[in-house]
Amino acid sequence: MGRITETVKILLIVNVIFYLGTMFIVPQAFDFFSLWFPENPNFEFWQPFTHMFMHDQNSIFHILFNMYALWAFGSPVEQLLGQKKFIFFYFSAGLGAALIHTLVGYYHYQAGYDALLSAGFSPAEIQDVLEKAFDGIRRTGQYSYPSIEAADKVQGMIAAYSTSAVGASGAIYGVLVAFGMMFPNVELFLIFVPIPIKAKFFIPGLLLLDLFSGVTGFSLFGQNIANFAHLGGALFGFIMIWYWKRNSFNNQRWN
Repeated sequence: MGRITETVKILLIVNVIFYLGTMFIVPQAFDFFSLWFPENPNFEFWQPFTHMFMHDQNSIFHILFNMYALWAFGSPVEQLLGQKKFIFFYFSAGLGAALIHTLVGYYHYQAGYDALLSAGFSPAEIQDVLEKAFDGIRRTGQYSYPSIEAADKVQGMIAAYSTSAVGASGAIYGVLVAFGMMFPNVELFLIFVPIPIKAKFFIPGLLLLDLFSGVTGFSLFGQNIANFAHLGGALFGFIMIWYWKRNSFNNQRWN
């Protein structure tokens, strides 16, 4: 994991350029490139791709952790896959993450929408609720919502509608899964657990934590984490490596 590969180096540079550019030069481009819910007026067709280069501007640790993981795990994966396959793999995992994140968003959106319809709201009134909530979040970070029995579903709908997704994490989770399948016995260290854990145990454990957080809403690593985007990237990464391992690398020994 010492030598940085060419594609990983370019990805690191591009991510840093986007991070600094949207922070100091063109701040309004952050919303332009982030991934918004398709029903939100800020959504654009290129965002499932460009959101991979956006990172939280309120904490430098978001981009630092992602870029470290990209360097540490992406370089050995690219060495084994080759540059062209790695590029295809990386962006496919990122797009897969965007797809799963959006589908989960639609689930929450529809649940809240149906709850408001059942409470007697018209489609126009529901749209008004969404727009006012979104405006409140943008101006003050707070919003109001109708007090109905299924208030949690309405809150989930508003969160899906009003929150953008950013970060290379989905693509990187695909890379993590690829690393675990290629190098299952390499020992890794979790920051808070200073003992070596083999990749074949470490990475599935990380995915289980994401699944737990996504289902329960309780996270050990902070709030506003797109857990299902992580899982989507991991799923698409697994499918690609599983297919290539069966069909393209039958004679390649993976340690």
